[in-house]
Parts: sequence; C-alpha cells; structure tokens
Amino acid sequence: MLCRKKVPGREEAMKHIVTFGEIMARIEMEDHYRFRQSLPGDVRLTFAGAEANVAASLAFMGRATQFVTSLPQHAIADSCRAFLKSMDVGIDYILSSDFGRLGLYFLESGANQRPSNVIYDRDDTSISMQKPEAYDWNQLFTDAQWFHVSGITPALSRNAAEATLLGIEKAKAHQVPISFDLNYRKKLWNWGETHKKKDLARNIIREIMPNIDVVIGNEEDASDMLNIHPQHVDVNKGTIDLAAYTSVAKTIAEQYPNLRYIAFTLRESISASHNNWGAMLYDVKEGKQYAAPRSGDTYTPYRITQIIDRVGGGDAFSAGLIYALTDSVLSAHPQEVITYASAASCLCHSIHGDMNYSSREEVLRLAQGNGSGRVIR
Repeated sequence: MLCRKKVPGREEAMKHIVTFGEIMARIEMEDHYRFRQSLPGDVRLTFAGAEANVAASLAFMGRATQFVTSLPQHAIADSCRAFLKSMDVGIDYILSSDFGRLGLYFLESGANQRPSNVIYDRDDTSISMQKPEAYDWNQLFTDAQWFHVSGITPALSRNAAEATLLGIEKAKAHQVPISFDLNYRKKLWNWGETHKKKDLARNIIREIMPNIDVVIGNEEDASDMLNIHPQHVDVNKGTIDLAAYTSVAKTIAEQYPNLRYIAFTLRESISASHNNWGAMLYDVKEGKQYAAPRSGDTYTPYRITQIIDRVGGGDAFSAGLIYALTDSVLSAHPQEVITYASAASCLCHSIHGDMNYSSREEVLRLAQGNGSGRVIR
C-alpha cells in the first residue's frame, strides 16, 4: 500500500533535481482541427519540451528543480523564462545567448483513428549552437539530487550531443544519480555527416548508456536506440506480453550492468482517443520486474478512453519515476515506485498541454485505486 501522508524530508526538499534539454514554443491547432483547416487562423501557443516537462511536473509535486538550457535574447524567450518560473522551476542556469533562435513545434491533435501529427522547426536553435562547456556543470551539480536528460537533446546537433555527454560526465563525477529517457525521434538526428539517423543515434547512445543509473523507454525505443527487439509484441492489437518486456530488460541489463533500474511504459494504442496505459520496472540487482497498475496480483492497465492530450505522457512518467525514486518511503519498494509513476502519467492524459499539472496528492489518490473521477467538494 502506498504511503498516504508522507511529506518530503528536509534533504529531499533542499537538493534540486536537474534536467537539461530544449524548450520550445508549442503551436497547437485548436479543437482537433487539421493544419489545413486552422491556418491561417487562431492557434494556441504554450511552451514545452521533454526535460522542461519533467522539471515542471516535479516542481508541481513539490520538488526543487533546475532546468538547464540556452535561450536567445528576446521578449518571447523572456516569456518562456517567466512561464517556467511561474511553475516553480529553477531557471538559475538557463543561458542567455546572442545567437540562435527559439525552437518551435506545431501540433495537430488526432482523434479516433486519425493519429496526431507533429512538425518540428528546430534548426539553428540556441541550445543546438551553444558550446558544451558554457554551462556551469560543476556548480550545478554541487547541490544536485538527480540528473535527467533524454535522447531528444543529443538528436539536435553535435554541440547538443557533446553537451549531453559532458553533463553526464560531470554528474557522475559528483556522484549524482542519472536517468536517461531513450526517446527516439525519427524526425531529428539530422546532424550526422556520414551516418544514417539510427546509426548516429546508436553510436551516441552507446557512449551514454555505461554512465547512467536508470534508463526509461518503450518497445520502439529499445528497438531503434538499442537494437533490441521485443518478441511477440504488437501495441496495435491492444495486448501486452509482460514476459517479452522482461526479456528485453534482462538483455539490456546484461549489456549495461551499471544500470540500477530499467523502466518501460506500456502503451496499447486502440485509437488516438483510446489507449490502455501502464508500466513496468525491472530491478537489475534483484533480477525482478514489477508492473502497474494492478488488480490484486494481475497487471491491469488504465483504460483511458477519452484522451485530452497524450503528448508529454512519457515525460510525466519520467517525472513520477524520479519523484518516487527520490522519496525515502516510496523508493524502498519498487512496486510503489512504478505504481506512482504510472498513475502520474495516466493523469497527464487528462490535461491539455505537455506538462502534468497533477499534485503529489492527486497522483497518490489514483495510485491507491481512486479513479472514479467523482467531483471533490
């Protein structure tokens, strides 16, 4: 049973969790309209990016955070900083550069059998041009509790890839635990001169993996980034074979014995509006897997039949996982860790935008089985 009233201890509250990556302007077509229906016309602009999403979610659950990136010098970038600050995300280590631009991504939200569509506009952004040594890594990790980054950041440019590797090296030197979300994006990895996208990605990931403690992904990431393929898995059929994922986790652990945990999200895409959702956590030392949510001892996924916004769901999972792993009570029980993380991500599917505006108490309520959606008065 998950702890109901545990409050983060003094040490947990004081030390910050660091995330590093790009934040962009998210430009969304309204009311599930298609690009051709919406433009020219009104759109919704917010700010989003994988590692910023993780930092915001953690801050909303009560953790001290520092988000690290590089932004250009103009009023929209100032608005982005103000937005992060309003979410209680630490912005002390965001660089302000006189080169590069703010990245953009355009979103056409899917519904029913029509998938969502994302168009990136991320060339020549400030973070992709920033020198790796420009960030104050040593100071950043002096009081850090955790470091999180994803495969999206090294996909942006050679500089961003080298900055990711340097950040991981510095975190490791300061004995800060590191989590890495594989997050393969086939529309990125365009900076290699002689390599195909997947080859380039795999080369970089091979440098990253021996230095991290927790790896996060799904069946596609394992295939694309690690060249490890789960057998008998078809997410489009609406079924999950946990044994296949456990087999993949064991293979990853054999190749990278430095890992402490391997976490997989288990998304079954019935349609764009209906997903079954859950997750598993493999404890490398124990050689044991834990899945959530459960009904008794049986894995029973959340049935999300009216998705509001699925973009950012994986980041909400990463944030929930990090929160639980840095909680002195939840971290003692791998089952509670994965139960909390899967519940956090489930709630994110009910919220517009990339970021998970769910509190620790709300996540625990769902994790404890209260998913009726009844009005709280």
